[in-house]
Amino acid sequence: MNHVESSVKHAVSAFEAGEPVLIHDFDDREGETDIVYPASDVAPEDVVRLRKDAGGLICVAVSDDVADSFGLPFLEDEIDHPSASSHDLAYDSRSSFSLPVNHRETFTGITDVDRALTITELATSAQKAIIEPAEYTPDVFAKSFRSPGHVHLLRGAPNLLADRKGHTELGLALAAEADLPPAVVVCEMLDHTTGVATTPTDAKAYAAANDLVYVEGQALVEALTE
Repeated sequence: MNHVESSVKHAVSAFEAGEPVLIHDFDDREGETDIVYPASDVAPEDVVRLRKDAGGLICVAVSDDVADSFGLPFLEDEIDHPSASSHDLAYDSRSSFSLPVNHRETFTGITDVDRALTITELATSAQKAIIEPAEYTPDVFAKSFRSPGHVHLLRGAPNLLADRKGHTELGLALAAEADLPPAVVVCEMLDHTTGVATTPTDAKAYAAANDLVYVEGQALVEALTE
């Protein structure tokens, strides 16, 4: 087994165990490392880790099929304001952002407990939508979630890594390989000293210090698109 196969195998095993994985996308893309969790296994203490150790935006990515069942639009298509007319992204053709939501049983929605509840309920709903897509409609989704909220939803590309190679698709492809619901949490790791993204070297050091798996996006692409 070569290094690429080994790193992907360890990442899949970690996901199967409900553990986070650090995924670096590509130096010629965002050049960022995200801490990625299976959404079904996120507890309040995991939200603490994401906001304190990662520091980026805590989002939940769902597959394209699930997003259709939920009735989730791309956010830029719903904003009637000149600022949404052109994104001019340096790293991609469009953003994968959809609606920000809270579960209806949360209070403000921003606490670690509230966000963990929203995240795990999104995973439960995603699994239901996969099993019975005709039964899980936007109206059913709205009975459990309200928008705006504090957990940002992302829409995965229809064919995942064959269409797009962002953290959204990398995380969802990893979840699919681990036979988990198509819902993952992604959060960028930021350097609190420099104010920019955490370097791959520092991300690897964090992973080693915390007994976590680090994997390159290219390794996932090579292993999961064969």
